[in-house]
Amino acid sequence: MSNYKYDLRGVSATKDEVHEAIKGLDQGLYPNAFCKILPDVAGGDKDYVNLMHADTSGTKTSLAYLYWKETGDVSVWKGIAQDALVMNLDDMGCVGCVDNILLSSTIGRNKNLITGEVITTLIQATKALTDQLANYGINVHSAGGETADVGDIVRTIDVGYTAFARMSKADLIVNNIKPGNVIVGLASYGQATYETEYNGGMGSNGLTSARHDVLAKEYAKKYPDSYDANTPDEVVYIGSKKLTDKVDIDGQQIDVGKLILSPTRTYLPIIKAILDEFKGQIDGMIHCTGGGQTKVIKFVDKVHIIKDNLLPIPPLFQMIKAESDTDWREMYQVFNMGHRLELYVEPAIAARIIEISKSFNVDGQIIGRVEECEEAKVTIVAPDGRKMDYYN
Repeated sequence: MSNYKYDLRGVSATKDEVHEAIKGLDQGLYPNAFCKILPDVAGGDKDYVNLMHADTSGTKTSLAYLYWKETGDVSVWKGIAQDALVMNLDDMGCVGCVDNILLSSTIGRNKNLITGEVITTLIQATKALTDQLANYGINVHSAGGETADVGDIVRTIDVGYTAFARMSKADLIVNNIKPGNVIVGLASYGQATYETEYNGGMGSNGLTSARHDVLAKEYAKKYPDSYDANTPDEVVYIGSKKLTDKVDIDGQQIDVGKLILSPTRTYLPIIKAILDEFKGQIDGMIHCTGGGQTKVIKFVDKVHIIKDNLLPIPPLFQMIKAESDTDWREMYQVFNMGHRLELYVEPAIAARIIEISKSFNVDGQIIGRVEECEEAKVTIVAPDGRKMDYYN
C-alpha cells in the first residue's frame, strides 16, 4: 500500500490538504485539546464551554453495501450507525465530555440502491446505542436530522452525525502531554462487556485501503457502485479474499467481510469510569483515528512520544498487512493496529487505569512513554524491531 496507491484511490492518511486549508482558522480556546473548544455561546457563562463535532463513517458504508448486497444481511448497517456515532462521541470523550450530548444525523443516499429498510436499521441502531450508553450514565439526546435522496452526488450512502455539548471548564481535559508521562493503550479488538460479538478492531479509518487491498477483483465487476469509477483498475479490489471467507479467531469462524466491518468500539463507558476516579489527573487522551498511531503528533510540542511496547497485532491487521504487503511504517500511520485509545498519565495511576479497562474486558497496557525533545516526534517500534520516526 504505497503512497502511489493511496493517491490513485483519492485518499490520504495524513489529510495534509485539509490541514493546510484550515491552518489559518481559529483553533478555539485550547489549541492542544483533542476537540475544538468554544466559549459558552449557548449559555454565556465564563466557567463553561461549548463543543460541536461532526464526523461520518467514511467509506465503510461501501463495504457494508457490498456485504449487504452479497449476503442480504441488513444487520451490518447497525455497525455503520455506531461507526459514525463513535467517531464523534469518543473524540469528545478525549476532552472529558461524557454526558449530556445532543446529536443530529445527516444521511445522504442513492434511493435507487439504498432501501428504506437500511434507513430504518440505521435509525434504530442509533437509538439502541444511545440507550445502551444511558445505562452507563452517558446521556445522548437525539435532535433528529436530515435524510436526503441525493443519488446524483452520492454513489450509495453517506452516514454522518453532528454532536453538541456544553460542559464546565473544570471538567475539561486539555492535552498537556509531558516528559515523564507513560502511555496507556486500550485495545480496539476482542469483546468488551458491552459488546455482543468479537470486534476485529477496525475503526472508521483506512477502509478504502482495507477494502481494496483485501477483497477480490470480482467485486469490482459485480458492484461498480461500491467505488469511484475514476479509480484506476490496477488499485481496485486487488486482494484474494471473498466477503464470506472464514477467519479463525480463538475457535470462532468469522467472515472476512464482518471482521473488517467490526463496529468502531466506543470507549465512553471506560473513559467515564476512569474520569470518575481520576478527574484532573489525565494529562492527555488521544483517539487514534486519522493518522493511526501517529495521531498524537498533532497535539504535542517538544516531546518525544516513544511507543515500544505495543499490544499484539490482532488478526484483522495481520490479514491486511499480508494481503497488501504494506510497509510497517504506513500500517501504523493508517490503522490503529490494536489500540485506538491512549491515555497520557503519571506512572503511579497507570496500573489502576488498566485495571478499570480490564473490568470491561478491554485489554490495556503501558505501551510507551514520553521524553524531552527539541521537536515533536513519534517513534514506533515495529514487530521486526525496526524503529520508525514520524515528525509533524
